Amino acid sequence: MPDAFEMPIWAIFGISAVAAYFLGCFNGAVIVSKYILRDDVRTHGSGNAGLTNFYRTFGGPLTAVVILTDVLKAVLAVLLSRWLMFHGFTIFLSAASTTALYDAVAKYWAGLFCLLGHMFPVMFKFKGGKGILSGGTIAIMIDWRVALVVWGGFLILAFLTRYVSLGSCWAGLSFPFVSWAVYRNWLILLLAIACGGLILWQHRGNIRRLLNGTESKFHLHKKKE
Repeated sequence: MPDAFEMPIWAIFGISAVAAYFLGCFNGAVIVSKYILRDDVRTHGSGNAGLTNFYRTFGGPLTAVVILTDVLKAVLAVLLSRWLMFHGFTIFLSAASTTALYDAVAKYWAGLFCLLGHMFPVMFKFKGGKGILSGGTIAIMIDWRVALVVWGGFLILAFLTRYVSLGSCWAGLSFPFVSWAVYRNWLILLLAIACGGLILWQHRGNIRRLLNGTESKFHLHKKKE
């Protein structure tokens, strides 16, 4: 491929990590609430800068902007990582048998740092969201089988129980298992454990409330104050 170029593998992974992290920092709920509505979502409800808390607090059509922001940043992070891998690491040009594996590694790597940026955004004092929407987007981009397990369990549990957090915990817990089932690769498993572990860690408060029976259920319509 004539447009390929040589880069040290550490540089490829480093650039990908930094770019994915800063893309992840563009938290849709914070940006819309703080700079458009002039009312930081983190001062309301659960204090979380995520889609659920934004919808519960503000509702309205700007929820779609939050969704679009968190989806697009995950898509861009993964695509950039894949581009760097395929154009900067010449093993792809001669070893077709490893292409799928390194493609998957690029996705998981970018996904991990995008989640870190979303959860701990440097420009918002490291106080971000829980990563479900961006993480779900990353799962879709990784592999349809991974997405089916993660999203399928999430939607079933959230629909049947109305606990979005329960579906989110399923997503974080199931992610390493389905990743191993699909790829059977230790590096991918470690990256998947890191991603899933971050999701569960961010939901530790929800887990406590679920166990105590005090977790709030999700309602399609924003509650009137």
